[in-house]
Amino acid sequence: MTTYDLICIGAGPTGLACAIEARRAGMRPLVIDKGCLCNSLFHYPVNMVFFTTPELLEIGDLPLVCAAEKPTRNEALKYYRKAAEHYAVDVRLFERVDRVEGSDGKYAVVTQAANGAGEKHSGRKIVVATGYYDLPNLLNVPGEELPHVSHYYTEAHEFWSEDVVVIGGKNSAAEAALDLFRNGARVTLAHRRAELGTSIKYWVRPDIENRIKANEIRALFQTRVVCIEPDHVVVENAAGKRGLRARQVFALTGYHPDYEFLEKLGVRLDPATKKPSLNPETLESNVPGLYLAGVVIGGTNTSEIFIENGRFHGKQIVTALK
Repeated sequence: MTTYDLICIGAGPTGLACAIEARRAGMRPLVIDKGCLCNSLFHYPVNMVFFTTPELLEIGDLPLVCAAEKPTRNEALKYYRKAAEHYAVDVRLFERVDRVEGSDGKYAVVTQAANGAGEKHSGRKIVVATGYYDLPNLLNVPGEELPHVSHYYTEAHEFWSEDVVVIGGKNSAAEAALDLFRNGARVTLAHRRAELGTSIKYWVRPDIENRIKANEIRALFQTRVVCIEPDHVVVENAAGKRGLRARQVFALTGYHPDYEFLEKLGVRLDPATKKPSLNPETLESNVPGLYLAGVVIGGTNTSEIFIENGRFHGKQIVTALK
């Protein structure tokens, strides 16, 4: 069995950056992911434009070239594919990590492929860079499991001339509501707080606020979702309960890291913030030889770490290993 110097769990930009830095340092890394390459980015809205400029998404000192000032989802996906190819990163996709065995210097990562076949990969060190986009913050209301309810937004064409309810008040919800409106959907935005979130992109905020003022998008603030039915959403606010017609429901209420997976690995989490125990200089967790990278470091504060700063974690970890 091949023994890798470093096994990166997670094939997003941060996981790739860790593997690339290991390659550049003369190490042999392996990257494993339960989905496709950059699985979270792949599930972003089809027409999404990044908040940041291209140089802040770059890894491995490779330039990201894009047509406009800010890169699109498709341009970013192409870039990360080319980065993995350029550095000949050994990537195993559609393999779910079941468990990690062994200890520092002699780890074994046990996985299961999409066809059910089991694999075991030997590695001296482990990096967990699993992100957070795979685990939505659930509403925990009846009907949330219905087929017309989604915690991810893709595109609007299917919902032309249809009633759509968007639940949430941060950037994802605002952008989805605007895209749906501009593609002919009748949109209702339901948010449990009194106003829109402060993290909305600066060019999106005036747009969504003006659409709400013009009654082009109906917004219900301080409104709680009671349950979801096949053709409507029951909400409650100061005016009482009411039903909102809904051909589709987008519950865009945020996401969180896989805390259970981290705890299974033996990583200690702060009870309140869920931040993991680690050395801030090396990013080694309380488990010897097990390093953390990307948004998993931020605990419940998922807005603390983005691609822009998480991409440097690979250099930090590899420097410590050297």
